[in-house]
Amino acid sequence: MAVNNRVKSTNDLELKDRLVAINRVTKVTKGGRTFSFAAIVVVGNEEGIVGWGLGKAGEVTAAIAKGVEAAKKNLIKVPVYKGTIPHEQIAKFGGAQVFIKPATHGTGVKAGGAMRAVLESVGITDVLAKSKGSSNPHNLVKATITALSELRDPAMVAQNRGISVEKVFKG
Repeated sequence: MAVNNRVKSTNDLELKDRLVAINRVTKVTKGGRTFSFAAIVVVGNEEGIVGWGLGKAGEVTAAIAKGVEAAKKNLIKVPVYKGTIPHEQIAKFGGAQVFIKPATHGTGVKAGGAMRAVLESVGITDVLAKSKGSSNPHNLVKATITALSELRDPAMVAQNRGISVEKVFKG
């Protein structure tokens, strides 16, 4: 089920950026090797909005700046409920598969590397996460963003079913 949770404007948001990975890539030409950099960046306001971007340039700082600009064009809204997520979610992108599960207050973000950057940028403080398959940062970030975008908040579920929010939890 596709959920439309794109963020319309970024003008009034205070977004913090996190560098997930930087990769030096080489192009071999007849004149020798040409080096450039690819940076994957995650931006978020730590209040439920997150986005990712990929920037490529000859300099590291320029690649990061391009990644931040790309991430600002690719923002989604994530339902964060008491510092955690509303329900479990599994998502796949390429060879990476991620599993995220809500946790009680005080657990912290139990996730590694690329997943941690995305979850902290959203503003999730308590979550259990596991990545299976590929550890490629690009695919892990995309799989994590996919999992977060498929989350549904309790109010949306109640509205779709035509019942109260309390009945959603009683089940």
